[in-house]
Amino acid sequence: MINVVFFAALREQLDCDSLTLESHELSTVADIIKQLSARSEQWQQTLNNASLLSAVNHDMVDKSHPVKAGDEVAFFPPVTGG
Repeated sequence: MINVVFFAALREQLDCDSLTLESHELSTVADIIKQLSARSEQWQQTLNNASLLSAVNHDMVDKSHPVKAGDEVAFFPPVTGG
């Protein structure tokens, strides 16, 4: 199982703060995005944003990063400062 969490505006846009996915068909962050995007047009629009950030086990990663059972994958919008 892979635990997926959503932060900030993503949580609001998807009306979901976390979920769990079976890991047997998921080998990268991009695979997770593809599977979740198939849920609805809202999920597709939100997760296919070029500025989407991701982390695996609290380390920032790109979409080609591998995932495995027991990982936590987090998605969040770009952080802005001020």
